[in-house]
Amino acid sequence: MMKKINDIVPIIKIKDLRKSFDNNHVLNGFSMALYEGENLVIMGKSGSGKSVMIKCLVGLMQPDHGDIEIMNKNISELDQDELNSLRTEIGFLFQGSALYDSMTVRENLKFPLRKRIKDSVEAEKLVHEALKSVGLTEAIDLMPSELSGGMQRRVALARAIILHPKIIIYDEPTTGLDPITAKEIIELMKNIQKIYGASSLIITHDVDCARVIANRMILLIDGINYAEGTFKEISSSKDKKIQAFFK
Repeated sequence: MMKKINDIVPIIKIKDLRKSFDNNHVLNGFSMALYEGENLVIMGKSGSGKSVMIKCLVGLMQPDHGDIEIMNKNISELDQDELNSLRTEIGFLFQGSALYDSMTVRENLKFPLRKRIKDSVEAEKLVHEALKSVGLTEAIDLMPSELSGGMQRRVALARAIILHPKIIIYDEPTTGLDPITAKEIIELMKNIQKIYGASSLIITHDVDCARVIANRMILLIDGINYAEGTFKEISSSKDKKIQAFFK
């Protein structure tokens, strides 16, 4: 008999997260849980606090208040070495891909391996495996400038999954892509979840992306978890603040 989702220990748990910049209260008690193997979409308008929440989550910014647990570890209690070790369990697809312009595709993918994988044969194997997962093995020796926007996003995704992380964070994965390429990236994200079984946190304002990829979604409005549920449940709400996302 399958356990109900509320009976499962979350792989990420955020409770009452608050962050202000002077008089700008960005997060006002935001809470959420990401469960093993699910795709959780967080939607919010520009300036709603999505990026601030992500920075707090990975330890790049200190919240004013609240608790963040990743794989049962409270990140505020970790020293730098422990935090760095935990980060190796998290793959991150940056908005805009964030590839190193001066490095080839191969070198971009080897960069996150430099401290973990000392054997060059094993590193090369992981690079080829990751590129195969995103359908880009032929691009291994190209420079980022030689790639289309969609190809760059695929390489960035390969880099995010190369260490087989337990958690993948996607920051606006379809931003700047044409509709056809965006659909290809969304399908690739679904395939990656099947292959690696990772838990995925997807930050987006793309309604089509949320519709296709989300097992569950959260609307970040007024600095809080304003609404939570399946895409169908949330998109059918009569609340005007929620309706504004789907017009």
